[in-house]
Amino acid sequence: MNCMLSAHDPYLAAALEHHVQVLAGDIGERNVFRPDALHAAADYIAQEWAKRGCAMMRQDYQVRGVPCANIEVALAGCVQADEIIVLGAHYDTVRNSPGADDNASGVAALLEIVGLLQALSPRHTVRCVAFVNEEAPFFFREDMGSLRYARAARLRGDRIHVMLSLEMLGYYLDEPGTQSYPPLLRYFYPVRGNFIAFVSNLRSWRRLRWVVNAFQTSSSFPLEAAALPWWVSGVALSDHSSFWRHGYPAIMVTDTAYLRNPNYHTAHDVPSTLDYGRMAAVTHGLAASVASLKPRGTSPEKA
Repeated sequence: MNCMLSAHDPYLAAALEHHVQVLAGDIGERNVFRPDALHAAADYIAQEWAKRGCAMMRQDYQVRGVPCANIEVALAGCVQADEIIVLGAHYDTVRNSPGADDNASGVAALLEIVGLLQALSPRHTVRCVAFVNEEAPFFFREDMGSLRYARAARLRGDRIHVMLSLEMLGYYLDEPGTQSYPPLLRYFYPVRGNFIAFVSNLRSWRRLRWVVNAFQTSSSFPLEAAALPWWVSGVALSDHSSFWRHGYPAIMVTDTAYLRNPNYHTAHDVPSTLDYGRMAAVTHGLAASVASLKPRGTSPEKA
């Protein structure tokens, strides 16, 4: 199977920009404190996947009297259907921010990855999940969408081989000094914010190496990777941490959020600040690498 995809696809870049514009421009701030906007975002995600002929599952629940839902599309694996790869992105925003990079960018990539994977026939079963309630005050608490999803998966005995959290994929800078790091890491990584980062906890390092090798085979986009203790600043701050808590290996894929993007969690996180050409290259690379992952033949170790 040839999983190499064009890294310069203007149609994909335009599609990603359209998704971000709808979510962060037309709908804007979306959370349980603005339930109409939150539901509009969920409806948009479902409509886009329905256009691709996808059957969807919903995990519905209520938070503070507001209906909330995780929305999932599953693509059956052509070789190892009982081993699952989860790709997830949260569609809610922090209060008072339209959330273009955080996290309309991740949702936009997730929407398009489904279509790319339909053409690529991945070896593993791939579940693409739009998560609700990642942001405060729900992060790491019972009503966090990914935490509910991971708990239900563990109770079912789902064999999730790895989870990839798509957390801010759209902000890139080429100038020196545009990339920051937690203490000490700045001595080992680039000073320019022009790469995509793959970050795991220490117990997921084998899966990190597995995924990174596949991405580097599938894409020439600049990449940095690190397996770090969960308590290092920023390492656990997204939906992947929910899967760690329930014993699954998980990786965050990110433009590094507040370590690069000055608009993080502000009203200035708007669609015009993102680089859709580079987002398209990352999206292509993720789809191709996920499709090309070879079955490891072992049960996933606990994260």
